Amino acid sequence: MKETIKRSIRITKSAKREENPGNWYVVDADGKVLGRLASEVAKRIRGKYSPQYTPHADIGDWVVVINAEKIKLTGKRPELKEYKTHSRYPGGQKIRSYKEVAASTPEKVITLAVKRMLPKTKLGSTLIHKLKVYKGAEHPHSAQKPVALNI
Repeated sequence: MKETIKRSIRITKSAKREENPGNWYVVDADGKVLGRLASEVAKRIRGKYSPQYTPHADIGDWVVVINAEKIKLTGKRPELKEYKTHSRYPGGQKIRSYKEVAASTPEKVITLAVKRMLPKTKLGSTLIHKLKVYKGAEHPHSAQKPVALNI
């Protein structure tokens, strides 16, 4: 009698955007350190926590960050951190300090920190729209029933 060998076929399944449930999470930034908060939010938006993680697919979740004005930086970072922009014209560089940006638009501080942790491709441009940052404790996304995420 000839022994038959059963071979298992391994199939690599690639995740698709349509298969993603797209959960919503709310994060309170009150008293949190900017970099640590931004890295966790970027992982959640990218979907790296998920077993179906695929580097080229958008399978992450939506994140709502509240109390953006209460974020903090450690050490001398509040005095040293600068935000640079350039208009691409000669002499078009503008430098704003962290304190200026945080006083006028604290949402921008968190948004830029997360955006710079995402891929610098079309995927990254799509993923940053999954982040919603608000200055106060109120947000208009209660209809999505976001779950509190403790970071």
